[in-house]
Amino acid sequence: MKKNLRTCLQRRYGLLGVLSAVFTAACTSSTSVEGTIIAAADYKTIQQHGACAPGSKPGAAGATNRLKSADAIFYNVRTPLNYNPERAHPLLMIFPPAGMSAEKSESFTHMTTEATRRGFVVAYTSHRPISPEMAVKLAKVPQDIAATWCIDTKHVYATGHSDGGTVPHALAVLPETKGTVAGIAPSAAGFNRKDFDTYQCPTPMPVMIMHNRGDMAFPGWGKEAATWWAACNQCDTTKSAVLQSNGCVAYQGCAAGGPTIYCEKSGSHVDWQGLGDDIVHFFEAAAQRPD
Repeated sequence: MKKNLRTCLQRRYGLLGVLSAVFTAACTSSTSVEGTIIAAADYKTIQQHGACAPGSKPGAAGATNRLKSADAIFYNVRTPLNYNPERAHPLLMIFPPAGMSAEKSESFTHMTTEATRRGFVVAYTSHRPISPEMAVKLAKVPQDIAATWCIDTKHVYATGHSDGGTVPHALAVLPETKGTVAGIAPSAAGFNRKDFDTYQCPTPMPVMIMHNRGDMAFPGWGKEAATWWAACNQCDTTKSAVLQSNGCVAYQGCAAGGPTIYCEKSGSHVDWQGLGDDIVHFFEAAAQRPD
């Protein structure tokens, strides 16, 4: 299985490396990181899962930048402005497209405000070339964060675009990293049905797939991924998916804990669909379910 993922990534990495320059150019006019708003959480309306001992988690509230994991992965952390270090928070990991820094990834996805408002701790990693070994290293970053901030490790979620969308799939299906994430929302990911068919289904989990119709880098692969996950999540694929207000469709009859959504728009490979708030709400609903 590891060999298959390595082959999959190697045969596509040349293309993704070229796309890195495209992403960099596309993001030069984005809102600056300094202009990102970190919100206070309304803890009274957010379900709590666990707690941390007083004084055991020294992480600061708000923005903390340029942290480095033991595997030399740089990342930034955002917490609610009124972060409570004795309350366990769900963690949202956001992985970037090829060549993108954590700072540009935050500007690209615009997820900080809604995520912190809804009580998430958010982490943005800088890009690292994707491989099975790198996926294992990236899977350790939530552990690093949980050592400093009060994190509910049963509710770690992952999203990202292009290379960053491939990472959540890898974390969910690789034998070495299964259990790292409780739900995923990949965008423009480089996994197709043939790749998925070499892996065993993980335990049903919330999955939200985003892929544009004009994605010529990975044409149609989002739909293939959604179909595979719908089967893994035991959805009733004999019934038509239900159209939602945001234009996404939800599969029916999925297993408890395994809602499956597919979002397709008319953009190209480099276009983020702008569904950051929807992703937060999707994961928030997952975090509210009983463990």
